[in-house]
Amino acid sequence: MDEVHLTDEMKEALAGALLGGSAVIVGTASADGTPDLAHKGSTMVWDEDHIAFWERAHGTTLKNIEENPKVSFLYWNPAARKLWKFFGVAELHATGELREAVMARTIQLELDRDPDRKGVAVVVRVDKVVEMGKVTMERKPAG
Repeated sequence: MDEVHLTDEMKEALAGALLGGSAVIVGTASADGTPDLAHKGSTMVWDEDHIAFWERAHGTTLKNIEENPKVSFLYWNPAARKLWKFFGVAELHATGELREAVMARTIQLELDRDPDRKGVAVVVRVDKVVEMGKVTMERKPAG
């Protein structure tokens, strides 16, 4: 268990979470450790070891990531009996090709809430996945 490979099941679940009634919650913390939780309807599996979302609110989540890039996500779908926690390190992309690519894959409902397209792409390298209380994927530490 020295790598992270996000699955097609995870990709489908996160992509349909908002419209399917299973919100994805992102956890962040400020530089002093003050925690915060927020729903992120645009959360998606970006590639085999990254999650991305469109940060349109420009509030506490963005401020916290600027101060402390460590984040977590909680996906819970009780009907499907799926509970995943993802942990990783975020990068912010306020301009550039990666920002445009994340925006292009963001669900229309979230883009409609950002008509001026002032959002920031957040791309998170996933370092650990916990499924139903058990670590199922973990990146091997560098070194």
